[in-house]
Amino acid sequence: MPGPVVLFDGVCNLCNGAVNFIIDHDPDRRFRFASLQSEVGSELARSVGLDPTSLETFILVDGGRGYTRSAAALRIAAGLRGPVRLVAALRVIPAFVRDPLYSFVARNRYRWFGVREMCRMPTPEDRARFLE
Repeated sequence: MPGPVVLFDGVCNLCNGAVNFIIDHDPDRRFRFASLQSEVGSELARSVGLDPTSLETFILVDGGRGYTRSAAALRIAAGLRGPVRLVAALRVIPAFVRDPLYSFVARNRYRWFGVREMCRMPTPEDRARFLE
């Protein structure tokens, strides 16, 4: 499967907003997407040794490896265009410092940002980037 794939919680408004942000800042269309609730997303998560039913993080699958929490977010930022790439410099901060903040937001995301009844439906021009 070519290119990095972002696996996301398809009913989480914050996660869907993150997917929209990635699409808007990825003019080279490098990243592809699948919800963790989909068969494809579940299979991809399992293929890199991660539990697809654990929705506390989105997952980046790239080069046969799975990245979670802040490592996934910062790797994605590094692959985008524009000033957002500068966020990737936060990788110098150890994960044991970054990940508690990530986990705090993840635990509260449904309460703060809400949920959807269904997974995100891509626009016709972005449909090819979604694996489901």
